[in-house]
Formats: sequence, structure tokens, C-alpha cells
Amino acid sequence: MTSWAGRTAAEIAAAVREKRVTPREVVAEHLARIELLDARVGAFRTLRATAALAEADEVAARADLAELPLAGVPVAVKDNLAVRGESTRNGTAASPDTPADEDHVTVARLRAAGAVVVGLTNCPELCVFGTTEGVHGTARNPWDTTRTAGGSSGGSAAAVAAGMVPVALGNDGMGSLRIPAANCGLVGLKPGHGVVPAGIGHGDWFGMSENGPLATTVEDARLMFSVLAGTEGAAGAGTEPATGIVRAGEPVTRTVAVSVRSPLMGVTVSRPYADAARAAGELLAGSGHRVRRADPPYPVWLGTTSLAHWTAGTAVDAEGLDPRRLARRTRVHAALGRRFVGSVRGGVRREQLRKRFEPFFAEHEVLLTPALARRGPAAAEWHRRGWLRNVLVNTNYSPLTPPWNLTGWPAMAVPFGTLASGVPGAVQLVGRPGSEAVLLELAGQLEELRPWTRTAPLGGSGEGL
Repeated sequence: MTSWAGRTAAEIAAAVREKRVTPREVVAEHLARIELLDARVGAFRTLRATAALAEADEVAARADLAELPLAGVPVAVKDNLAVRGESTRNGTAASPDTPADEDHVTVARLRAAGAVVVGLTNCPELCVFGTTEGVHGTARNPWDTTRTAGGSSGGSAAAVAAGMVPVALGNDGMGSLRIPAANCGLVGLKPGHGVVPAGIGHGDWFGMSENGPLATTVEDARLMFSVLAGTEGAAGAGTEPATGIVRAGEPVTRTVAVSVRSPLMGVTVSRPYADAARAAGELLAGSGHRVRRADPPYPVWLGTTSLAHWTAGTAVDAEGLDPRRLARRTRVHAALGRRFVGSVRGGVRREQLRKRFEPFFAEHEVLLTPALARRGPAAAEWHRRGWLRNVLVNTNYSPLTPPWNLTGWPAMAVPFGTLASGVPGAVQLVGRPGSEAVLLELAGQLEELRPWTRTAPLGGSGEGL
């Protein structure tokens, strides 16, 4: 019997379209794997077993089954996006346990493409921190369950890395998609501003937060991204020239800058992650790209600007919630952020940052950096620990993601190599506005040159695929 848990979304969708397997069979296998593994991983806040099977049957009965890009593909959704009939808890006890009347637009697009939502995944309270734990559970890295899956899309990343679903929906306000992707050995794409509908929290953290895919292959990330962006009809050979997508068979030489410098003063990048970025650059150079060492002109005020936007976004999201039901670290974060809401709302510093980086990206099409500065911290009850300790841990292990939320430019995490602990390494690709396809193109070349094991060897069907 063919096992579908652990297969890629592209493989599953093709098989369903060709009626080699039914959506119910696919979904049932993935639900069984979740039941087998999630007690160890903690990916899901809630599972939609009965509803998902019924919705799988609805997909099978659709007249347009043969045209659906995600036909019968099980997906997981981060628990800060509305799923019809389910409550959206956003990682906190302070949110109402009230079922949503409608799907978030990105969830609706996934369903329209034939995907089946099997559950909502854990995230830290109000999606503030780069580790995922709280009143609804702790998401662990399937490659090393003593370590965090990352955050804030930690549950979504853990679900994909464990083979519980082939793809998942996450979002990224200061690295919340790329951090867990890097921890868990996944492809995670944060699109540029306005490419995929946002609608996250109360104002998308002043426009810094974006929804995007988590996947085990570049092909799956590209497929899911095209659905989220509403361009799935052009996801084959190419789309509009303005997006940077090129026709199949046309070799393109890119100009790539490799930087292993931390954007934040006083924070260093550990050798394993720096070495991974250098090695990835060497591979791209060997493939004919123009690769050189060059550091972006990170300003000295980047750290304070990042902190101001990070805390202010939390302050807005915490409005109207009972502070007694929030963790102390969240209350402190929001209280600090209230001082900055007015100053960051105008976007002056963000515009200054964009103008500062524009000459660099006029010279280099793509920036390649380490995805993280060091491995993810322990899977622990960080929500019970002090605010400053949380901030320092987050900043020291993930200083490389926030600049690209501030600019609103596309960035993605790509698995690369293996750390001494056996956990996957990762690099980050950053591009100009509209360059999502260029980043996916280069990520695909890295995948071809340095293939990665797609899922963690936790046991069960699809082990280590």
C-alpha cells in the first residue's frame, strides 16, 4: 500500500487529481500520523479530525477536481488566522473561545485550491516571541525535541517537519516564519509587503507581518505561495515579468552578496551558521552566479527601531484583552510598546531604512546571510520566565530576520547542511520588492546542489523522507 503521509504537496495533489488516491485516504493517513506523533512534538492546538474527513469528501466531489492545484492536500493553519467553525486563540487564554464565522482570506484561498485544513497550530501568546510555548502547549523541534521549534509559527513548522502535513500556513512579523523554518529544516517564505493578503491581528504590526508558506521542498513552497498570492494559474513556466519569474530553460546569472555580519551591535553569529552561508555562496558561485562578500549598511539605530516596532505591535494586539489573563512577559512587552505606538505608526524609520538599503540592493540582486545566529533554545516554559530574559534569548539567536520586516521586502529561510547536533542548518535569502520568484529560483538551485532530508526521523509512515 502506498503511504501518503510524508509525501510532498505536489505529489499528493497530482495523485488526487488523477484519482490514484482519494482526499479522504490522504487526510486519514495524516490524521493517524498526527495522533501517533503530536504528543511528542506539540504542533497542534486543536485537531479537526471529523470536519477534515468530511471536507475531504467534499473536495473529492468537486467538479473541478482535475484543476485544483492543492487537491486533497492536508494543511495546518497557525492559530492566529481564522478558520471557519474554529476559535482563534492566538496562543493566549485572554482570547475568546468563539468559533469564527468565516475563513481568513488566505485559508479561503487554500480551500478553494482543494486543500483540507486538518488543524490549528500552536503559537506563543500574541505571536510575540521566537519560541512557541504557553497555555495551549509547547511546540518542539522534531529533529531534537529538547529544543524549541521556534516561533511564532512554531507549531506550523513542527507539523511540517514531522510529516504531519506536507505544508502549513504561518506568518512573519519579525522572523516568525523564517525562524521556525530555520530551526526545523524547512523552506519558509516571507513575501514582500502586499503580495499575499495579511489581515493579521490589529494592523499587521504596522504592515510588517506577512502570511506565507512552510514546506519541505522549494516546489511545494512555490506552489503554496502561488495559491496564497492568487497567481496559481501562472505557477508553471512563469508569470508576469514584473515579478522576476523567468521562463523555464532560461539560465539567469544573479548578483549575490554574502554577509555573515549580525545586523545588531553586540550580537555575533556562531561559526556553524556563518560557515553555512559561506558554503552556500560558494555553491552559487560555482553555478555561475556573481557572488561577492558584502555587508549591508545596517544602521546603529536598527536595534532600538526593531524593539520599538516589536513592542508597539504587541501593545496594539493586546488592546481590549484582560491583562490578568496574559503572561507577565507579554504584559511587560505591551506596556513598553505603548510608549512607541504613536512614533512607529508614521513609518519614518522604516522609510529611512529602505532608502539606506536601496543602493546596496541596486548593486546586488540578492543578499545571502545565515538564517540564525545560533541554534534554537531549549523547549522550556519561557512564558513563565522574565521579559528581559526572553528578549535577550530571542535577540541573540535570531538577529538576522527583523530588518526585512521593517523594509517590507521578501526574505526566506532555506535548509542548508547539518549542525554538529544533527539538526538542519539554514541560510536566509533576501531580495528587492517583487523578487519572490528570484529567491525561490536560487533556493531551488541550493536544493538541487545540496539536497536535504525533508522530514525528521521520528518514526511512523514517511520516516525521514
